[in-house]
Amino acid sequence: MSRFAEVVQRLAATIESRKAADAGASYTAQLLASPTKAAKKLGEEAVETVIAALEADTDALAAESADLIYHWLVVLAAAGVSLDEVAAKLEAREGTSGLAEKASRG
Repeated sequence: MSRFAEVVQRLAATIESRKAADAGASYTAQLLASPTKAAKKLGEEAVETVIAALEADTDALAAESADLIYHWLVVLAAAGVSLDEVAAKLEAREGTSGLAEKASRG
């Protein structure tokens, strides 16, 4: 398993454990309690990641990508979507041209 995959697995487990945490003591618990807030934060982080990429700021891109992935994992957890479900969608697209896949969506 890659270092990235290991870190994401640990982070996803930590986020899952925060579902039972006190929202007054945990930012993650606050986001999990408000899926709308979590989704908005995900959008903000996505924009910040794009800006870092456009500015070719590799350090900022890495940092914003970390924020983006964290908030994405929180949104998935809040919605009850597992990483295995996401992986299944990715696997289903393997070997399919990106253009063909997009066309198949209508």
